[in-house]
Amino acid sequence: HKQFVMNRVSMDLNELEVNGNWTPQEKALHEARLKAKAKRRLRKSSSRDSNRESFSDSVSGELSTDPHSPKGKNAVNDRKSRTGKGRGLPKKGGAGGKGVWGAAGMVYEVEEPDAKDPNYDESSQVNTVYATVVPELDERELEKTINPIVQEYFEHGDTKEVEMLLKELNLGHHKYEFSSLAVSLSLEGKASHRELTSRLLSDLSGKVLSEKDMSRAFDKMLKELPDLILDTPEAPQMLGQFIARAIADHALPMSFLDCYKGKVDCDHARAALDRASVLLSMKRKIMRLDNVWGVGGGQRPVKHLIKEMNLLLKEYLVSGELSEAEHCLRDLEVPHFHHELVYEAVVMVLESTGDIALQMMVKLLKAFWQTGLITLDQMNRGFQRVYDELPEINLDVPHAHSIMETFVDLCYQESVITKQLRDSCPTRGRKRFVSEGDGGIVKS
Repeated sequence: HKQFVMNRVSMDLNELEVNGNWTPQEKALHEARLKAKAKRRLRKSSSRDSNRESFSDSVSGELSTDPHSPKGKNAVNDRKSRTGKGRGLPKKGGAGGKGVWGAAGMVYEVEEPDAKDPNYDESSQVNTVYATVVPELDERELEKTINPIVQEYFEHGDTKEVEMLLKELNLGHHKYEFSSLAVSLSLEGKASHRELTSRLLSDLSGKVLSEKDMSRAFDKMLKELPDLILDTPEAPQMLGQFIARAIADHALPMSFLDCYKGKVDCDHARAALDRASVLLSMKRKIMRLDNVWGVGGGQRPVKHLIKEMNLLLKEYLVSGELSEAEHCLRDLEVPHFHHELVYEAVVMVLESTGDIALQMMVKLLKAFWQTGLITLDQMNRGFQRVYDELPEINLDVPHAHSIMETFVDLCYQESVITKQLRDSCPTRGRKRFVSEGDGGIVKS
């Protein structure tokens, strides 16, 4: 094939020499061009020979000069091997390359996710656990958060709600301070608040607060007694009652008082511990000190309230201290039941002998009326109850009508009752004459 090309070139040169006269320079330049052209034809023909389908085509020397022929050029996207080997099948049977599914029937093993992978998504992992992180409250935020919870508890009295709210908070190592804050607030409140606080500490013990937390809280309060006395002078006695109630309710360990024996220098702390020790040593019919504060409001039985009011009036007749009687009545926290006190006071006057009890009861009712402790409605209801029961009282107290008239007139003079209430007082019963077999004596 190479000899054929060279003969073709020499024939072209002879034709050029015959057709015209050339200068030596032009002839040399023309020969160089023809040689370069021959070399290019030689390269093209050799590459075409490698792609021929049969060996006979290369022997015949026929050249395919059609550039549009599929045999004259290589398809870029052809899957057939360019080296002339193979059957033109896909690489690795279609299982090779990036982004392919792989061969049919191939089972892939579970790959462990790589956290360093740029496409790693932590939220898509099966073992991912989501949790709400609540920051721990510091000392400043603790008091601002606890105080509203305790104040609301004093209104509704639901210990489970307080327990739920505390579990949502992250008190951390300041958990024990909840008890001390609750007790401090109750010291400034009413007796019913202290009763509710003792119940709360008992219900939270073992659930939210441990005995160790309770011990730390009361230990802190014993150290703060000099400051608590400034606002609550009776703080040592009240704290002692809190300690006794907590021990009786098993919120504090029994050994709490023993660890302070001979180690207390503060007089106020010693008074609180002595009060707790005395309450625990008293022989009671009930195991728990449920009546250490008393049950405030409507939670207290009516019979117990009547007994407390009778005791209050008897103590007043003996001591004559109005302030103490007023303090006891306020501690009962039953303003809707003050008509019972008026009723018991009037009956006690009717059953007494002499004018001392009458004068003292008028003074007592006047003090309660002026301070607003007993309202007009409660005063009227108390007197009206006596008016309705006066015939029955007269069976035991023959002079009940006359004593009642005297007492009512004196109360009206002191502006304790209204004129309408005085006029509604029942008069003495019908007089009996001689004809009725009384010997001519008018019975009063």
